[in-house]
Amino acid sequence: MKALATDIVSLRMSHCRAEHAAEGAQYHLAVMHYRVCLEAAERREDCRATQFFALKLAACYDEMGLTEKAAGFRALACTGDSPLLG
Repeated sequence: MKALATDIVSLRMSHCRAEHAAEGAQYHLAVMHYRVCLEAAERREDCRATQFFALKLAACYDEMGLTEKAAGFRALACTGDSPLLG
């Protein structure tokens, strides 16, 4: 149980760091932290979290002008449901 809590705490810390970096237009740093989050979500087989972090990465890559990379992450997120980001 403790290992799971530590993993969740680490994921939350990476997410907070990514959000802070993105708000400061430090997109390379945000991408680094969002990738950590995405990998953790994939390891946990959490589809909604995977979609969420893929969309966050797509938004960062759009801001960086890397539209092909953004499109790749958008395709990974391909939800078909309601949008995960507002």
